[in-house]
Amino acid sequence: MLPISAQALAALDSCRRPVRALWSNDGGQTWEPARVGSGTVTPDRTAECRYSAAVELLDVPRGRNGINSVTSEVRLFQGLGVSRQAIEWIPAGHYVVDRLRRTRLGASLDLLGREEVIRGADLPRARTVGPDTAQACAEVLIGEALPAAPVSWRAGVDAATRMPAFVVDEDRWAALSGGTDTSGTSTGIATSLGAEVYADANGTITFAPVPTLDKPVVWRIPRTRATTEPSLEETSENLRNLWAVLGDSGSGGAPVGPAYAWDNDPTSITYAGPSPVSDPLAPQRLGMPGVRVRTGRYTSPLVTSKAQGTIVARAQLADSLGIQSSLTLTAVCNPALEPGDVVEVEVEDGIWERHLIDSSPYTLGGVSMTCQTRTTTRRV
Repeated sequence: MLPISAQALAALDSCRRPVRALWSNDGGQTWEPARVGSGTVTPDRTAECRYSAAVELLDVPRGRNGINSVTSEVRLFQGLGVSRQAIEWIPAGHYVVDRLRRTRLGASLDLLGREEVIRGADLPRARTVGPDTAQACAEVLIGEALPAAPVSWRAGVDAATRMPAFVVDEDRWAALSGGTDTSGTSTGIATSLGAEVYADANGTITFAPVPTLDKPVVWRIPRTRATTEPSLEETSENLRNLWAVLGDSGSGGAPVGPAYAWDNDPTSITYAGPSPVSDPLAPQRLGMPGVRVRTGRYTSPLVTSKAQGTIVARAQLADSLGIQSSLTLTAVCNPALEPGDVVEVEVEDGIWERHLIDSSPYTLGGVSMTCQTRTTTRRV
């Protein structure tokens, strides 16, 4: 969760909610204020750009020296005004302009997070990156697209992991986040570290561990703070309870791994058995007819050790087990909430569940927000 005082968190139901916007045409060296007519912000962990927004700015200049769709960057802030305290400004995203429409009062903007700059900066020709550390390889690719952009490596991500030399065909963002090259080989520095990469609410390019429900709870949502009844949905689509990760030693030798991770909790509805790899008949022998194994595979030349493969397998497992039971609710707006945060939701009187925030869109200045969350089936 973004920094927020205990006083503001407790007063979300009754505080004032001013809005602030700044724009820049020189890469963020200087910023100009702008008045906000209306706007919505969509933090979404499942989107290519984690933050997107639609906003109308009033009385702003347009063109080369004003707001335009080529050089302009926009920062939004949601204020929380608690009685007898200074307004707390919560960052609501650092954006580039995707689309601009002139209006009678100013300009209507569709905004995307700073990932969009990297996504648009395809390499003019294929080239080899590495061998070097993950941090060095990633920051070269980021710095070419976003000069002087800050990069954050969160605890739990090993930035010093050695990357072998690998070819980036065109897609710079795929080489950073995860995807495949033109030959179909999996790439992605973040994925090979068991991590994800995104631009956070301040515009910082961030490498962070894949979030799990084992993280500390940052906010509790009682039924008194939910303005509509939570809507629950379950699906087995994309469920994987066993992952096999295969890598390349980087020296032309035998492949690395495979490394495995599976749901080994006997109380879990997605339990894969005591050892689905070495003893796949164990459920039959032990009388466990309800065990179903659903296998996912990931192969990447950037995985160069079995230990690294195990980290990736565990991250893939955490992500694929955490999508099966989702919850949609409308609650009092907490602009400090971030995708990947863990919250506790009172789904029925006295019954609380841990959920991971996937998206939490809200209207700037508004008092409510809609949260799309999920929890692992093992916790249902």
